[in-house]
Amino acid sequence: MSAVMRPDAVALHDGQRDWAFGEVQAASAELAERLRAQGTRVLATLMDNSPAWVIADAAATQAMVVHVPLPAFFTPEQIGHAIASAGVDTVLTLPAVAARWPQAPATPCNVGGEALAMLRLPARTVDMPTGTSKITFTSGTTGAPKGVCLSDDAMGRVADGLVQAMAPLDIQRHLCALPFAVLLENIAGLMAPLRRGATCITLPLQSLGLTGSSSFDAARFHDVVTQHGPDSLILLPQMLRAWVGHLALSGARAPASLKLVAVGGAAVGARLLQMARALGIPAYEGYGLSEGASVQALNLPGADRPGSAGRTLPHAEVRVSGDGEIEVRGSLFSGYLGSSAPVGAWWPTGDLGRIDAEGFVHIEGRKKHVLITAFGRNVSPEWVETTLRSENAIGQAVVLGDGQPALSAVLWPLRPEATDAQLQAAVDASNVTLPDYAQVHRWTRAQAPFTVDGGMATANGRPQRGAVLERHAQALGLASSAAQAA
Repeated sequence: MSAVMRPDAVALHDGQRDWAFGEVQAASAELAERLRAQGTRVLATLMDNSPAWVIADAAATQAMVVHVPLPAFFTPEQIGHAIASAGVDTVLTLPAVAARWPQAPATPCNVGGEALAMLRLPARTVDMPTGTSKITFTSGTTGAPKGVCLSDDAMGRVADGLVQAMAPLDIQRHLCALPFAVLLENIAGLMAPLRRGATCITLPLQSLGLTGSSSFDAARFHDVVTQHGPDSLILLPQMLRAWVGHLALSGARAPASLKLVAVGGAAVGARLLQMARALGIPAYEGYGLSEGASVQALNLPGADRPGSAGRTLPHAEVRVSGDGEIEVRGSLFSGYLGSSAPVGAWWPTGDLGRIDAEGFVHIEGRKKHVLITAFGRNVSPEWVETTLRSENAIGQAVVLGDGQPALSAVLWPLRPEATDAQLQAAVDASNVTLPDYAQVHRWTRAQAPFTVDGGMATANGRPQRGAVLERHAQALGLASSAAQAA
């Protein structure tokens, strides 16, 4: 039964109380009227996961206002860039955060029982593709995030495709473990479950053990999952790896309520999936991109090939170009903010891959990241990095070596107390499974974990390769990225 037919059904649970679909609808209609009355055209939200975020998102859609969700882990510079480039005229945030804009008039705004501040900013009108409903800013590989303009139709196609594909699992409760400002959780973790009439558990991220974009307390997370007993959740690979490590050390198992733990954002690896499943975590890898309005392919129970990204979902089509690049269509974005370049029928993802005879999509690295060794061998660093991370001692890895006779790696251990001998053993074990040209001959321990705050990772955990090379070139005996550019 749909949420529209059951206004008394529970849409949200915030750890304190339940929110019926009817209550969410009424609160969003009230906020939508306020947005219309004050002439808001572009609304930015800057807040933690909460029912208020869900209400604000729905209100923007009802008021036909463009919504710009801003991740709390963005730097002030990134937030300023996003607000200016999107022509944001209204910001909804916490009163303490509103102090960042002392020049802007702020008025109290109670949304879903949460005391917020609504700021009105002077803003110029910005050209954006017709039908833009939401602008998601990807952290990308540079400091200035890129605005991806999405329509309600594109996002709805993805949500409906997920509902159709996951219908046999009968998901009733989804625990939201990623920031709502991240498109993956916004579409797959909110829009899809709510369209099906399921309950979304919307807790503050810190209560789940997630601080910023990369600090994760797996023990606290396990306790919360056990307490709430969800059917599903979505994780980034590094979160899954930390949870697996916690369960292996503590002797605990994941709660039996779980039917699906979708993992995306970066390559996962078959071995990590197998380790997770042995501990009761039903982990399944998927694949998506902001330009496709999130998820395009997903492994599911009964249609599963560990090491692949799964089969395409009902809303998506995937093909491989002549040079091995994955292309998608079916739920494409409307264009980039500030660019007049049209979006074709098929979108080149920048990912290299293949589709096997049974329709499973295999992602084999980024087109622009291919390393060419001094011996002329082409190597995808993601392939080697996934192999390295499959070893228990290694939490994060970045592989380097363009133009070098052999590959090098920068490693961060899964547990800080891991010794160099344990890391070397892990590298040796990884090399056994790789051809000689893809083996790691030299490595160094990272100066710090690869995080957004440290400038060495994007929000979804992908490494900022230039920054990693810059900081570790001397230890590896390589030229820095600046020297290479010169």
